[in-house]
Amino acid sequence: MDVFVTRKIPDIGIKKLKERYDVEVSSKPRNLTKEELIESVKGKDALLCLLTDTIDEEIVNAGKDLKVISNYAVGYDNIDVEAATERVIAVTNTPGVLTEATAEIAWALMMAVARNVIKGDKFVRDDRFEGWDPTLMIGHELHGKTLGIVGMGNIGSKVAEISQSFEMDVIYYNRSRNHEVEDKIGAEFVELDELLSRSDFVSLHVPLTEKTEGMIGSEELDKMSEDSYLINTARGEVVDEEALVETLKKGGIAGAGIDVYADEPHGANPEYYDLENVVLTPHLGSASYRAREGMSIMAAENIIAMLEGEKPENIVNPVVLKQEQ
Repeated sequence: MDVFVTRKIPDIGIKKLKERYDVEVSSKPRNLTKEELIESVKGKDALLCLLTDTIDEEIVNAGKDLKVISNYAVGYDNIDVEAATERVIAVTNTPGVLTEATAEIAWALMMAVARNVIKGDKFVRDDRFEGWDPTLMIGHELHGKTLGIVGMGNIGSKVAEISQSFEMDVIYYNRSRNHEVEDKIGAEFVELDELLSRSDFVSLHVPLTEKTEGMIGSEELDKMSEDSYLINTARGEVVDEEALVETLKKGGIAGAGIDVYADEPHGANPEYYDLENVVLTPHLGSASYRAREGMSIMAAENIIAMLEGEKPENIVNPVVLKQEQ
């Protein structure tokens, strides 16, 4: 069988696939165009793609022999799952393995923006540091503050767990109650408006759906206090970036830490660049050796399971398994 991989990923997963199948990995150091993807999936039994690859209905239909689309990511909003299901193509993802890595990035952004880490680094490198100053770059502590988590899934729960080291109060908003995290750390379930108004730090961990797209806009940002921070390691489209830029410019909130952007894979909103109260990272949520290699293995194993007639562990449209029978 033939497998196509849209971009080089850690070799450990590719080697597992090559032990069984003919594997073609794109040699291009960029995302493939739609036309390139259409040509590449023709005659292939499996596609391993990235979250930056838009796999729409036209591409799905071009892959007439496809049995599985394995997404190298937790989210799968880049794939037309409905179109894949109609063609009895399994869609899989890589949850769990990147939970800790993404939670750590959320915390790194919180600490960096609240304690002026990036601003301080530049200040020293510019040779402006002339000794300790009692009024220099005073920031906000995290200890004892209120952390609001929007989306209490695996990653949100890990962020909440880490917060206990800072003795923070945790409130959260989710589509359903997470009794486990409530029992474990005493997290309090609240509605979104209350979370925004009470939180010193708001950390976003929701998937991108029709309901979550643009869920944090000017109206929501206005509910946050001037001393609060917004952290986004979910998806860029969850936040109205123009509204956030305006809020940051006028000091409506103290700052933001952002790892994801609405215009990916084309980059970040350039309006952020001149703002000193925002810390930007290039979608590093899963960028640890353990997480990225684990994702590679999981993406490969999802393909192997489907091609060998077994149920992939992480299938997002299991109805296709019944359709195959």
